[in-house]
Amino acid sequence: MIDEILKHNREFVASGAYRRYETSKYPDKKIAIVTCMDTRLVELLPAALGFRNGDVKLIKNAGGTITNPFDSTMRSLLVAVYELGVNEVMIIGHTGCGVQGMDASEMLHLMRERGVDEEHISLMRHCGIDLDSWLHGFTDTAEAVAETVDLVRNHPLMPHDVRVAGYIMDSTTGELTGL
Repeated sequence: MIDEILKHNREFVASGAYRRYETSKYPDKKIAIVTCMDTRLVELLPAALGFRNGDVKLIKNAGGTITNPFDSTMRSLLVAVYELGVNEVMIIGHTGCGVQGMDASEMLHLMRERGVDEEHISLMRHCGIDLDSWLHGFTDTAEAVAETVDLVRNHPLMPHDVRVAGYIMDSTTGELTGL
């Protein structure tokens, strides 16, 4: 599959197809969106919200939530605010999220099945990583989004004039529901 992707990329560049996507690093709408990496949202979310290339900073991760106030998603939001002019943040969860109900013990089982040594798992725990917490999903999407909104809004490094709001997107229709 990677070879096919690379072939397409060479053709894309050679044909000049990239020109229609040219924009600056600054988001035109001054909004950052934190959302899930779910494949259903790749085209649905921008289409449902009317965004085009260059309009927003789109930050994706598993579940579209922030579980640690000093993780890479929070760092990305701070860069977006202080370096790129963002003044609004949308946290967008979605229906049918795979992280909802994700079980850490099942994931650890799958890791072992794929050949991860028990020694490596033990080392992580010995280094202070709580794998059961880190690999655990959430039980309620709206609650997880609300917790992320609260974390971002009340983060000690986030300015108070940045608007932070949470939403749930229907993974089929793209309809947004505010929290």
